[in-house]
Amino acid sequence: MRVAVCGHRRLDGPTADGVDQALREHLATVDRLVGISCLTDGAEQIFANAVLEAGGQLLVVVPADGHRENLPPSARQDYDALVRRAFDVVSLRFGEPTAEAYRAAARHMLERADQLVAVWDRRSADTAGGPVDVIREAIRRRIPVKVIWPSRPAVPSR
Repeated sequence: MRVAVCGHRRLDGPTADGVDQALREHLATVDRLVGISCLTDGAEQIFANAVLEAGGQLLVVVPADGHRENLPPSARQDYDALVRRAFDVVSLRFGEPTAEAYRAAARHMLERADQLVAVWDRRSADTAGGPVDVIREAIRRRIPVKVIWPSRPAVPSR
């Protein structure tokens, strides 16, 4: 199954850990897994690592020239390592990473996907090409959407 991803970029430690666990649980149920990602920081890199650790293959979609440089410096080493492990890398012909380039990359991923995994808190304001846009496009294309967001850990009682 070909699974595309979209999701929030800047995730704090406990949230990133919860997303990682939830993604691994979901991806463990997928046969012949191919993950499709732009490898932006946050949810997409967590997803890509989970795909590879589940024994799946990774297809990377590079939205534009300068996409790597548009990532936070702390995410670039993981980006490079994941690109090296991908079975295919598709580069779109955009000169710079704009909202239009990211929307085109999302459409490109959805054209190849059997499912969309959306790492989304169901609350955050959306940006152009962000999770809400991608989810809407997947629904329009009749692609099943699996929303993943970790439940908050219970606060210990005193």
